[in-house]
Amino acid sequence: MDKVALHGLRARGHHGVFAHEREEGQTFVVDVELSLDSRPAAAGDDLARTVHYGVVAEEVVAVVEGEPVDLIETLAERIAAQCLKHGAVHEVTVVVHKPDAPITVPFDDVTITITRGRQG
Repeated sequence: MDKVALHGLRARGHHGVFAHEREEGQTFVVDVELSLDSRPAAAGDDLARTVHYGVVAEEVVAVVEGEPVDLIETLAERIAAQCLKHGAVHEVTVVVHKPDAPITVPFDDVTITITRGRQG
């Protein structure tokens, strides 16, 4: 499988278990790696036979900005499911970064990484 990757997509979301996270929101950063066979698109120089990464980027941001959830694990699942709606995508790896997580000690980042494939 070939890979199309988007790194550092940023959006403000209201995800988290604490009230202040839901009320104030915070920035989430998302990386997605889409696995697909790019040969048909390359052979015909045809966007319709691959995945439009600009559209995927907008959809990922919409998920982050959308309905709040408690866990970044749930957010990652929603992003993966959205990416897999694109017919050319066979598998997706999603990394959700929560750099402003409510942790009481110094840290750089909190992430969840999931890989999901098309069912059946």
